[in-house]
Amino acid sequence: MRILGESREQTGSVVTIIRAQETDIPALSNLCADTFRETFSYDNTEEELQAFFDEAYNHDVLKRELDNDESETYLAYVDDVLAGYLKVNWGGAQTERKLENAFEVQRIYVLKAYQGYGVGRALFDKAMRIAESGDFAWAWLGVWEKNYKAQHFYKRYGFEKFGEHKFIVTPEKVDIDWLLKKSLG
Repeated sequence: MRILGESREQTGSVVTIIRAQETDIPALSNLCADTFRETFSYDNTEEELQAFFDEAYNHDVLKRELDNDESETYLAYVDDVLAGYLKVNWGGAQTERKLENAFEVQRIYVLKAYQGYGVGRALFDKAMRIAESGDFAWAWLGVWEKNYKAQHFYKRYGFEKFGEHKFIVTPEKVDIDWLLKKSLG
């Protein structure tokens, strides 16, 4: 007997990205909390995280974000299961105004169970297509100073450090985000 192929073959999962709508807020709120918890629970209690979620990811906040004409949120699905999300801003919706005519990639978060499926890359590509279709001079984002993998990823795509800011989950716990930019001109 001669076997010519693999007995088991991994085929790529399908990543689908759709713009979030108001009806998506409950799922988006849970996804925001779950991905943030997976990322930051190493150094924060569940009570600290819950207080942050209650303020940052509640229905009213997410509705305001979805209703803002200078902001867009996208949901990523892997084989029809919610796996991650993207939030982008420009103009007055940006969290900081350090660059003229800039486009902010505020959040790219992927559930750990779906990391390695191309979700983060698909969301990043979506953000860059949106940025490049506008008349923006810069794309920028913040990345945690200790997230070396993300820093390396963004540097490979032409982003460079241009500043820092504090990221506060609780008044007692302050982290530093690196601000990275890329010229779109």
